[in-house]
Amino acid sequence: MSNDEIFAAAYREHYWAVSRYVARRLQGRAGEVEEVVAEVFTVAWRRRGDLPEAPLPWLYGVARNCLANAVRGYGRRRRLVDRIGNDETAHGRHIVDSPDAEGPGSWVHEALDRLSPADQEVLRLAAWEELGADEIAVALGCGSRAAAMRLHRARGRLRAEIDRMRPAPATPLPVPADATLCKDHGHG
Repeated sequence: MSNDEIFAAAYREHYWAVSRYVARRLQGRAGEVEEVVAEVFTVAWRRRGDLPEAPLPWLYGVARNCLANAVRGYGRRRRLVDRIGNDETAHGRHIVDSPDAEGPGSWVHEALDRLSPADQEVLRLAAWEELGADEIAVALGCGSRAAAMRLHRARGRLRAEIDRMRPAPATPLPVPADATLCKDHGHG
């Protein structure tokens, strides 16, 4: 197969997976998803000779870089809008959620949001994209052992954050066996 055919096959097979990857990371900014995905496949087209046999983790790595560029651009635009005072609240478009708007499991997302961007990404690659350590390594551009270690540590930090947010329910102290005997015999 030629490089063009390899690219076309990768595009057909992985377009929606890359789109979901990008969309999950640009929550609330759906208008930018297509733009970022187009950039991912533009880079892949330019580098079609570099496409590995299993291209999806490599495409996730490209998407990660494209997302970083998009986020920086979004931040620059947001700062400009803030400087000129043309924000959404000035035009009455501010939306307030109702108190019962919290979705199921939203506390997990809150715990995830408290982690570093690097921890968030490795956990999302494992959970959302269902990648193994070797594939995560390709997406992150590191070795398999480093990817496995990053995932292990990120999971530990997520668990600690969840435990901090949702303390375990209080359990009653165990009653010593001899205390119940005293009560039964009128000694207590």
